[in-house]
Amino acid sequence: QVRLVETGGGLVQPGDSLRLSCVLAGSTDNMFSRNAMGWYRQAPGKQRELVAAISRNGSTNYVESVKGRFTISRDNAKYAVYLQMSSLKPEDTAHYYCNTVHPANIATMSYFEYDYWGQGTQVTVSS
Repeated sequence: QVRLVETGGGLVQPGDSLRLSCVLAGSTDNMFSRNAMGWYRQAPGKQRELVAAISRNGSTNYVESVKGRFTISRDNAKYAVYLQMSSLKPEDTAHYYCNTVHPANIATMSYFEYDYWGQGTQVTVSS
């Protein structure tokens, strides 16, 4: 059974950095490497949104609010996708999830409500 396992969240101060990790447990090379992947987040009282996406060949895109501060990367050999977050702001506080991204949604950063989500990891930015 394939599962998404997100780790790396925590409580940090404004301006700090965090690196989130996501592993597609139970995956195979073909299963992981052929999918575009993304990091999503859901803040209290708000809808979940796609904030960073990476295609199969490594092309990336971000929502405007995190451009220049967040970097998404992937390691197909480890079935993993990462989100390096720097210059964190209180408005980055949210529960973060990883999931696949339809290639057609990368350019628009459109959100899709998948049936399955992992447990996610909480990021809290507060002084």
